Amino acid sequence: MKGSSRLVAFLGIIVIMAGVFAWTTPGLVKDIKLGLDLKGGFEVLYEASPLEGGVEVTQESLKQTAKSLEERIDSKGITEPEITTEGSNRIRVKLAGVTNEDEVRDMLKKPVNLTFRNPQGETVLTGTDFVQNGADVVRDELGNPMITIKLKDAKKFEDVTTKLIGQKMSIYLDDTMLSDPMVNYAIPGGTAQISGNYTLEEAKKLRDTINLGALPLKLTEKYTQSVGAKLGEQSLHQTVEAGIIGSAIVLVFLIILFRVPGVVAGITVISYVWLLLLVFKLMNATLTLPGIAAFVLGVGMAVDANIIMYERIKEEIRSGKSLLSSLKAGSKNSLRTIMDANITNIIASVVLYVIGNGAIRGFALTMIFSILVSIVTNIFFSRFLIHLLIRSNKFKKPSYYGVKEEEIRAL
Repeated sequence: MKGSSRLVAFLGIIVIMAGVFAWTTPGLVKDIKLGLDLKGGFEVLYEASPLEGGVEVTQESLKQTAKSLEERIDSKGITEPEITTEGSNRIRVKLAGVTNEDEVRDMLKKPVNLTFRNPQGETVLTGTDFVQNGADVVRDELGNPMITIKLKDAKKFEDVTTKLIGQKMSIYLDDTMLSDPMVNYAIPGGTAQISGNYTLEEAKKLRDTINLGALPLKLTEKYTQSVGAKLGEQSLHQTVEAGIIGSAIVLVFLIILFRVPGVVAGITVISYVWLLLLVFKLMNATLTLPGIAAFVLGVGMAVDANIIMYERIKEEIRSGKSLLSSLKAGSKNSLRTIMDANITNIIASVVLYVIGNGAIRGFALTMIFSILVSIVTNIFFSRFLIHLLIRSNKFKKPSYYGVKEEEIRAL
């Protein structure tokens, strides 16, 4: 009775898994973000340099410029841009699903520029007139947040404010007006004050924006790559098709070579693929062609773990041990070999992730998670399923495990 219950448990697990996979997989595949090499779009690598009269490029100004680029892209309605800084003076921009490439590129390469303008729209001060990181948030006598800005030339600012007494001096970042304060009197001392009905968060945001505008950077294209939407879709279909065909051939080979354990290997590999898709969705990761390559390579490594364990089990069966003893001994003897190989691959992938960039980091990250998922599904889950089948007493013949009777040595 116990044997039958274990077989029922095995079949129940398979049925539940099949139902969950069939129900959730279309949604998982649909929700995974695709990179520009699969969805189409373009990638640009910019080199940042200071405009005339500006300060040197720093990590802070580079990050703030990248943030400004993201805000520009958001204003165009482009979803999920990938913008990263590289080295000491470079910014990489990846935009998937973009069709108006020239328009977006023209928008991106414009320098981030802060300007103070008079009522006629004429620029009276630019970002190079302000001290680096010279904007700060303070509170007035009533405790309301306000922004102070330090200028390099106090006399110039006093002359500008003298001419604008009784008028507004608008503050713009690019073509977006940040504030429109009234000039009530000439301001000496080289420090401007911007007051209004700001919350503390709004005042801090305006301060950061002004500090960014005081560090205008010129962006020069060093590298660009464009992928058409149709070409990206074609690459995705061909890669996925190749992966499915290759995996199917490998699984058929496993069933022929190992029989029952081969069937279990097929189940655990399918579990591995589903679980890795789930990890991708939970991480909100972007899938690229190198990521798919790592995905398919991970399937090969998962199969390899099964082969090592099943070969050890076959060796134990040939030595004359019972099936259950062979499973325990084979699993134990193979675990160290499999874990050594996986840990080595994780270390190599971590190194690639640390020193690499772009597609290399995506490949490395996919490899790391595929190895971790493989350990769960193709070592421990595989062993659990075979244990259920052996304890069911329905698959007692050595031939079910790829071992011929004449190969077994008597103890």
